[in-house]
Amino acid sequence: MGSDAKDLVKHTKLFIDGRFVDAVSGKTFSTFNPSNSECIAQVAEGDAADVDLAVRAAREAFDHGPWPRLAAAERGRILYKFADVIEEHLDELATLETLNNGMLIDLSKGIIAGSVASLRYNAGWADKLNGKTLRTDSTRMCYTLLEPIGVVGAIVPWNFPAYLFLNKVGSALTCGNTIVVKVAEQTPLTGLLLASLSQEAGIPPGVLNVIPGYGPTAGAAISKHMRVDKVTFTGSTEVGRMIMESAARSNLKPVTLELGGKSPFIICEDADLDSAVAVSQDAIFMHQGQVCVAASRVFVHESIHDEFIKRSVKLASERVIGDPFQSGVQNGPQINQEQLDRVLSYIESGKKEGASLLVGGKRIGEKGFYIQPTIFGDVKQSMKIASEEIFGPVLSVLKFKTLDEVVELANSTHYGLAAAVFSKNIDTVNLLTRSIKSGVVYVNSYLGDGPAVPFGGYKMSGIGRENGYEGLLPYLQHKSILMPMENSPWN
Repeated sequence: MGSDAKDLVKHTKLFIDGRFVDAVSGKTFSTFNPSNSECIAQVAEGDAADVDLAVRAAREAFDHGPWPRLAAAERGRILYKFADVIEEHLDELATLETLNNGMLIDLSKGIIAGSVASLRYNAGWADKLNGKTLRTDSTRMCYTLLEPIGVVGAIVPWNFPAYLFLNKVGSALTCGNTIVVKVAEQTPLTGLLLASLSQEAGIPPGVLNVIPGYGPTAGAAISKHMRVDKVTFTGSTEVGRMIMESAARSNLKPVTLELGGKSPFIICEDADLDSAVAVSQDAIFMHQGQVCVAASRVFVHESIHDEFIKRSVKLASERVIGDPFQSGVQNGPQINQEQLDRVLSYIESGKKEGASLLVGGKRIGEKGFYIQPTIFGDVKQSMKIASEEIFGPVLSVLKFKTLDEVVELANSTHYGLAAAVFSKNIDTVNLLTRSIKSGVVYVNSYLGDGPAVPFGGYKMSGIGRENGYEGLLPYLQHKSILMPMENSPWN
């Protein structure tokens, strides 16, 4: 499957103004298969000069092109067509995603299908984004308009490349904007294929531009570009801070930031333990823990703590690790050597700080970037493994006695992206869901939000929301218009 999948690599150049082009510098970089560490292809390396060309194309398409001026229903129709084209190429995209990212092939297919659903959801809003008619305290009439914000710069991470690409592109284009997308250097291939498919759907030149490249060069150029009107970024809190600073120093462009997490998973004494154990495993080990909402801290009531540990360790030790193209595999590789080393360093830190390594903790083989699913017991919130985002298959289990105690522990990080509460008591559920400082709280479940559900974080987990109606508003300007109505009997 790996060698066959390489044949799917059709596009390795920058996509600017409707054409695939070489980088101005002529530079390329290697992109790899995390399963075997082998190079897949050489990809054009965009930098500031290429970003400038892409922004100029997007600016021209916004200021003078048809896209913002189309009837909203027609924009929606083209985006529906884009979704149809993507769906026709679903297996191809999923295979390419797994090849370049290491995501399990069934997960890739599910995520691409979810991306199509998200794109269709956004397209459905195109002709429903309306202003209001307002009463004023004078004889003037006031109404508001929602207008596209302009040229959007999007910086997409490597963990869910196709989904996050389409999530940002769909939101921006639905509202009539144009966009420049910087795809991650680790996973550029599906974004470039999607750019090609956008042409089949009839998206005009310059409306969607795609730049593979590195964060310090291409990403930084987007965030500080004076002709970019908004930046949307998904990634680490550290990089999000730099993007926000750069955006502020340039033209004070608004930012949407979906950043890191250290999500608490609270299991109360009355919880369905079978369900809690199974769901908590998926919540941390899915996609090898490379998920912003990974539930990396599980808080278990002291009365069921030991039984939870026993069942969790057994389940983790039985997880099937291997080639993500193979049926039955539950864990694939980490994205690259850097991430592998990062995860292993946190595992060593946990052992040094006194946590008990209960299962896993080691690299598997020398080819590819595989790590055993890992669980630590006897964890304290002050330990690095419990307070810092690892972005790997490492679970910290902590014990609690009272609800007040677990609320304090759950909230004792800089993050606030997601959380879970497992309990059969509605009063307990209500108390915890309202007390936890988190953008989303799952009850007796985890993940599977859907495109209508607003998603984003409290505290250092981000600014703004994606998905749903709330996720479209950051891509719009609100304009108020007032005009005299001297002879109107209405006030």
